Amino acid sequence: MSNFSKILKTFLLLSLVILISVTLIRCNRFDSTEIEGVEDAVLTDAPYLPAPITRTHPTKVIVNLETQEVVKRLADGVEYVFWTFGGSVPGKFIRVREGDLIEFHLHNDPTSKMPHNIDLHAVTGPGGGAASSFTAPGHSSTFSFKALNPGLFMYHCATAPVGMHIANGMYGLILVEPKEGLPKVDKEYYIMQSEFYTEGNYGAPGLQPFSQVKAVDENPPYVVFNGSVGSLVGDNAITANVGETVRLYIGNGGPNLVSSFHVIGEIFNKVYGEGGTNVNQNNVQTTLIPAGGSSIVEFKCEVPGTFILVDHSIFRAFNKGALGMLKVSGEVQTDIYSGKQKDEVYLGNGNPSDAMLKANLLNGAPDPNKKMSREELLAFGKTVFSSTCQACHQADGKGLPNVFPPLAQSDYLLKNKERAIATVIKGLQGEVIVNGTKYNNVMPPQVLDDVQVAAVLTYVRNSFGNKTDIVTPQEVAKVRGK
Repeated sequence: MSNFSKILKTFLLLSLVILISVTLIRCNRFDSTEIEGVEDAVLTDAPYLPAPITRTHPTKVIVNLETQEVVKRLADGVEYVFWTFGGSVPGKFIRVREGDLIEFHLHNDPTSKMPHNIDLHAVTGPGGGAASSFTAPGHSSTFSFKALNPGLFMYHCATAPVGMHIANGMYGLILVEPKEGLPKVDKEYYIMQSEFYTEGNYGAPGLQPFSQVKAVDENPPYVVFNGSVGSLVGDNAITANVGETVRLYIGNGGPNLVSSFHVIGEIFNKVYGEGGTNVNQNNVQTTLIPAGGSSIVEFKCEVPGTFILVDHSIFRAFNKGALGMLKVSGEVQTDIYSGKQKDEVYLGNGNPSDAMLKANLLNGAPDPNKKMSREELLAFGKTVFSSTCQACHQADGKGLPNVFPPLAQSDYLLKNKERAIATVIKGLQGEVIVNGTKYNNVMPPQVLDDVQVAAVLTYVRNSFGNKTDIVTPQEVAKVRGK
């Protein structure tokens, strides 16, 4: 063989090796690290996560996840048949490392009525695993996949009708940590937004069935964090201390709506957009999370207090349930945030009686000099309630759990008439206990005249299951004069 032929042959062989190597790298398949050992995945319920991964090599991870159909609380007095991964909504948080080999076992509880499967957005393969995991009640399916791409990925059931399985609660998050890991933080939490489409409107009591019509129309009565109204408020709030850095892993199960995630009073120092592993934005106020997507946000807690988590499509927060709390403990930092320094009376540029007169005219008030019957007070009071009180205390008088107290069968409202009048005309601030539950919010003084106050209190004290005597304008005037 001539020297030229040898050189040509060597060149062709080297070219072939380079081509194969480049192809493997581009396909993200080339990994010289061997799989070492076997471990069982630690799975956790929201809002908690498994501990960060400290090993420096890929391993075989065994994941056992059971689908269950369970009746649980959706809101106070409201129940729903949830279809779940692991008995909770959202499903269990799964944490693995880039390069791991995942052996996935999907078990369908024998009491289930439906077959289920799983589509993990972290999977490179047909249906994200759905094609290999269709599982009838009382059966188990097993498949494996390699965690090729790091990031925060959603998983969900993809059994037909897919939308119904997702809408009933079948979704969760899987984090594939990059090989080098994520930067260390002090606290990590798992939060997932989603919608529920019930036949009854928000707050309608009892066991609520799924509404296909509302789901197709994308008109959910409930938009919530972690599967139910109030799942992240009060005693269920997530916590941190002043000086700590918090990382939130946020998913949006949808199935329809985009989330505008915001923490009132905080700024996201880092945002890993759409659940990727690169920080693509700093100092962000609100981040969009698509249905079927995710985001990772980090911020440092600089001052103490209760910080409200919301979907900033704001009626979803205060009227449909997408509201949570982060309670931060520690020393007050007055150089960063002073708190209220002064509270003074402000009468505006006009006569305050003009505002009352305008409010009267808008509300169609009767002649204030005429003595009003119980029926007239109730009718006028309903009008005043709709324009003044309903936004916070809700049309059914049940308020918002742990935020705005109920008026319905409220011991605070019914026990002391003079206190109720003073609350409306002078406002209320600080902790109060209503029906055994603590509330700590601010109700500003209402710009209402004596007739309006008498009418609205007569209405609320004789509606929503309440029944007592009327409030007269003369009683209001007496309290106002004190």
